[in-house]
Amino acid sequence: MPKTPLRPSPPPLEANDVAIVGGGTVLWFVAFLVLLPFQGTLSDHGHGTWPWICLAGAGLGLIGLWYCRARRDAIARDRAAAEAGTGSGAGSGADTDTGSDTGSGTAERTAERASGENGAGPATQSD
Repeated sequence: MPKTPLRPSPPPLEANDVAIVGGGTVLWFVAFLVLLPFQGTLSDHGHGTWPWICLAGAGLGLIGLWYCRARRDAIARDRAAAEAGTGSGAGSGADTDTGSDTGSGTAERTAERASGENGAGPATQSD
């Protein structure tokens, strides 16, 4: 049976991560506030940790909000640098790096710059 030809991976979907994480954080905090008056009853039935789990979820959500905002800003800076690099005829934008990468996406951006196409580099292709 012949193997189907490989096609490049589609570009990643853009979502409003800040709104999604922010909504989840608000829900965790609301759950904490709702469960807090029932702390005594919950403790009597062996579920005294539930409000604190909700508070921990809200706290982790705040960390997630910070991360998502930093990631969104780094992507915007990278896009602006790439557009400025291609607008001045500087090639693929590999030499216009401002050092604003936040760490986790550096390999993906490097692969995109090396391939010359968004999302078609070897790091983004699936088998």
